[in-house]
Amino acid sequence: MPSLPDARPRLTEFALRHAMADAGYSVNETRFPVFVVAIRGYYRDTMGTPGVNDRGIFDDAICVVSPHTFAAFNGNTDPTRTRAKTAKMQGMATLIPGVYHAHTIGRHKLTYPALIQRKGVVRVMRDGDPVVDVGYFGINIHDAGTTTSSEGCLTIPRGDGQWKAFITLVVSEAERAHGAAYRDAVIPCVLLGEWLS
Repeated sequence: MPSLPDARPRLTEFALRHAMADAGYSVNETRFPVFVVAIRGYYRDTMGTPGVNDRGIFDDAICVVSPHTFAAFNGNTDPTRTRAKTAKMQGMATLIPGVYHAHTIGRHKLTYPALIQRKGVVRVMRDGDPVVDVGYFGINIHDAGTTTSSEGCLTIPRGDGQWKAFITLVVSEAERAHGAAYRDAVIPCVLLGEWLS
């Protein structure tokens, strides 16, 4: 089973904004001109098991939106594997759809530029636990490498130069919008539920 689609998501900014409106999600674009929108299950019926939002494959889409650009990338919004709750460990986290003002430019695991969760809380569900968990969990948006490489983060494949293109675009648009303060600016992340086009 291939883990990466043959091409990047073919969606328009108009379609994305329509889907956001249908979900009741919005971003104050005067205050937050650069933001990210992730779409869970964008390739739900064309990759993996039909009708299922699979783990461990890039069947999602992640888009960058700003006043000057719109770009879509292959992505992953699910943990790579399953881990049930035990007496010693929490279950694996999955981000719940919504609008999060939690991310800013930083370094993933202090190693390379990424969008890191340090500006606010997020809501997750954990494997084996029906209770919504709210807090700072390090749900970053980062380079996946060659697998989805996620314990709850949103990831973009390195292949085809997608990760480099994504983070370069986010950084340049943030600097364009926020000037010298771009490294501390909030880059909102909107997660849409499964894409049923």
